[in-house]
Amino acid sequence: MHGYSRLGNGSANSPSPPGSPRLRHGRGKTTGISRGAGGVGCGEAKLQNFAERLVYVVISAVYRRRGVLLFAPLLYISSMLLYMGTLGLDVVSKGSGKLSAPPGSVYRSPLVFNKLWPLMEAENNQTFDLLLNVWNPRQVWKPCDNQRTPQTGIMERPKTNGFIIIEANGGLNQQRLSICDAVAVAGLLNATLVIPNFHLNSVWRDSSKFGDIFDEEFFIYALRNHVNVVRQLPEDVLQSFDNNISNIVNLRLKGWSSPTYYLQKVLPKLLEMGAVRIAPFSNRLAHAVPSNIQGLRCLANFGALRFSEPIRMLAAKMVDRMVMNSSSSGGKYISVHLRFEEDMVAFSCCIYDGGEEEQREMDIARERSWRGKFRRRGRIIRPGAIRMDGKCPLTPLEVGMMLRGMGFDNRTSVYVAAGNIYKADKYMAPLKQIFPRLETKETLASSEELAPFKGHSSRLAALDYTVCLHSEVFVTTQGGNFPHFLIGHRRYLYEGHSKTVNPDKRKLALLFDSPNIRWDNLKRQLRDMLHHSDVKGSELKKSSGSLFTYPMPDCMCKQAPVKNEYSNTTN
Repeated sequence: MHGYSRLGNGSANSPSPPGSPRLRHGRGKTTGISRGAGGVGCGEAKLQNFAERLVYVVISAVYRRRGVLLFAPLLYISSMLLYMGTLGLDVVSKGSGKLSAPPGSVYRSPLVFNKLWPLMEAENNQTFDLLLNVWNPRQVWKPCDNQRTPQTGIMERPKTNGFIIIEANGGLNQQRLSICDAVAVAGLLNATLVIPNFHLNSVWRDSSKFGDIFDEEFFIYALRNHVNVVRQLPEDVLQSFDNNISNIVNLRLKGWSSPTYYLQKVLPKLLEMGAVRIAPFSNRLAHAVPSNIQGLRCLANFGALRFSEPIRMLAAKMVDRMVMNSSSSGGKYISVHLRFEEDMVAFSCCIYDGGEEEQREMDIARERSWRGKFRRRGRIIRPGAIRMDGKCPLTPLEVGMMLRGMGFDNRTSVYVAAGNIYKADKYMAPLKQIFPRLETKETLASSEELAPFKGHSSRLAALDYTVCLHSEVFVTTQGGNFPHFLIGHRRYLYEGHSKTVNPDKRKLALLFDSPNIRWDNLKRQLRDMLHHSDVKGSELKKSSGSLFTYPMPDCMCKQAPVKNEYSNTTN
């Protein structure tokens, strides 16, 4: 027995692609913090693996016998430097005979700031406001007409093959990913989607239901001509399972399953049982799917998923307040996704300037959240190497120096989207000093306005998401689902350009590890970094990429240059 599906007979072969940019460091179990931290915690190093690689390279070079004599000195010096770095040997400072810390092992950003602050102050209140002309898009993209939400009318749809129930876990944007994939799977199998359940995650601890975060009625309406969506199972279907949803078979699917896998494994069960559950449903659909199924993802993410009315109303007020506070720059402001919460700092194993107290607090935080993960035998922690590899969370001070060096002056309004910043009074003070017009959701909204959202991390994240979405410049500092979804949404909203500063954190580590760096040199390097972000703002999706970050060309269509009727040139 074969049911109707979007792929007909199911012969399309869409193999699972490589890992998502959001999860490039692994597909195993992850939490919100591990995704943001980027790979294994605390820079785990394996001496044995390193030695094997080094021996392999040397033997290969000798075997080939080409250029060995030419590169022998360079290979020797590089090997010695790597050997010293791997063993964590100290470096002898020139002339003094004293041992100095390896590069990156000391948090030197405050030294750089104290030296350069007078020069920054001298450039306050510049006449030219960079926010008015910071981006230079080179190509205009628009949402494709066939993926816009129809305003009226209901198309007749084929009879459903059954009901799909999924469970979305994680934080706000992990849930968003699961919902969009569920819409795509329902369309693929011609199934009716039941409004997803949200799993109470031990990390996020948010008991919100779908309708608390998203506009449930609008979601159903926007998808009506593409996928059937119902709030709950019909009574007659539930009765066939003795009125107990647990009696419905739960299919355990492998990650990144292809459309063919769904047609061969899930569709027969759906037709047989009339309803199936898929839990968990995180990352259970491959990135590479046929264009009509990809279009359902686009419609769900950019058209059907809008926040609930209470979130939209408060978020709109917050955006209006940011615009009013930014009158000197034409209502334009900067938003920063700052990942400097205690658990983020602890997971990174980076060292800042808190001394023994900081070390003790981080040890406690690591043990509380990861229970011995960082005390395993054979694990080597090298904070300096972690920092120089760009894996340390940027501090508020470093974000402030970066933006000032890029050319944004002290009149710029800055919104910080963040959780509970580690030692906020201490670490936020320099950023407020650099940018006095600094706002957070706690300063932009009253305690009475925020009261209904307290204790609900996903609803609070939705407020941050909206204010960041409408900023002229968005700054991402540590990765994770929040910036990846937001960058894609901004591309969709701003004609294909993300208008996002995505800094080179390895380069920043080198710059901020140089107390004697000149202000002119620092500014030049940071403005090059801003230019690079501008160029990458219109990046297209690669085969292994996610349309939630790169909506072109799956969700957007390139626009032809518009002819100027008064000249022979094009704009």
